[in-house]
Amino acid sequence: MSTEKATVDFTENYPKFPDEKRSEYTILVPDMLPWHFELLIHAIEKRGYRMEMLTNHGRQVIDEGLKHVHNDTCFPALCVIGQFLDALKSGKYDPDRTAVLITQSGGGCRASNYVPLIRKALKAEFPQVPVLSINFAGLEKGNTLKIDVPFLFDLFYGIFYGDLIMTCFNQTMPYEKEAGAAEAARSLCLDTLKKALDEGTFHKFKRNVLFILETFSAVPVEKREKIKVGIVGEIYVKYSPLGNSDLEKFLLSEGCEPVVPALMDFILYCVINNVNDAKLYGTHRGRAFLFRIAYRYLYKRQKRLIALMQKRSGFAPLHDFEHLRRCADEVLNQGVKMGEGWLIPAEMAALCETGIENIVCAQPFGCLPNHIAGKGAVRTVKKLFPDANIVPVDYDPSATRVNQENRIKLMLAQAREK
Repeated sequence: MSTEKATVDFTENYPKFPDEKRSEYTILVPDMLPWHFELLIHAIEKRGYRMEMLTNHGRQVIDEGLKHVHNDTCFPALCVIGQFLDALKSGKYDPDRTAVLITQSGGGCRASNYVPLIRKALKAEFPQVPVLSINFAGLEKGNTLKIDVPFLFDLFYGIFYGDLIMTCFNQTMPYEKEAGAAEAARSLCLDTLKKALDEGTFHKFKRNVLFILETFSAVPVEKREKIKVGIVGEIYVKYSPLGNSDLEKFLLSEGCEPVVPALMDFILYCVINNVNDAKLYGTHRGRAFLFRIAYRYLYKRQKRLIALMQKRSGFAPLHDFEHLRRCADEVLNQGVKMGEGWLIPAEMAALCETGIENIVCAQPFGCLPNHIAGKGAVRTVKKLFPDANIVPVDYDPSATRVNQENRIKLMLAQAREK
């Protein structure tokens, strides 16, 4: 094996990832999307990269982030940077053969500055570790994964399948007759889809969707009354067990059924915002045309997925994104797109419409747009749905898990009284 290290371009002052030596590097990925990343990572590894999703949690991870990032930085950045540094300090990885990966949506928030923040944090102790980015906004020109059209389709289909597995699991696990049966179904689905990716049948959409539905439908369940709790909020703390203090597991332990909106809704939200920008502000009309084509394709796939869920299973289907947009129009203009913008009140309204009136709105410290569009929209949502039982929960370095869970328990107590 070559002993050559990642070269440092001192004009840019950060290490470059040697893509031609990709197989020699371990690329660390934060566990932002535990339901989806296993499939997405497999799609990336198919291209010759070697990936590892981090699962190191605990207070030491947050403290590590606080050591290297200003404490006014948003909580998701603290979590991600702390997780990277804690992993690198574990001794498990060779810093000369390790890189880290972060996704960026390119929105108007601090997440668009994650790469410089991570580089600055790593420079203090691991200056040779490159930072890779996956983004479609042109934020990083150098250290990015090479994304071609087949790779892009693998990522999109991986998100659809991840959403379906997450939804079926959450609708099965609280009612399973045999402990561990839902988890076994999840593992079977992931193994089968990875094999499909390797064999080139990953895009056989109907076949793969029906396999997931049939696998979870085969799990013996005992239908009993459970409180359903929706989870909305900022993209990281909505999904990441590190960011939300294992919120889904906590709700399951309280005898609830977690209802988590699809990640594809966020992707479609980012895509349609580029189309809306051309309509509302007259910007990037040429680019908006391409995004409109992408939106039509992805939305058509989503409609197909929903139709299969309605016809072939007893599972409650995912939200139709065009319906989400109509829900948003009742609360907030679609020109409000900073943070998660109009998507948060749209998801709250859509959940209430389907009878899921108990909702946790996960708010991270340092994300002002998210607080405005999330917590700030609660009053309007409650005017539309008077029985809505919505509790905003703050996730930040100083918040204790006990206080967060106590707030949710108060919400659940009110739900049980009803």
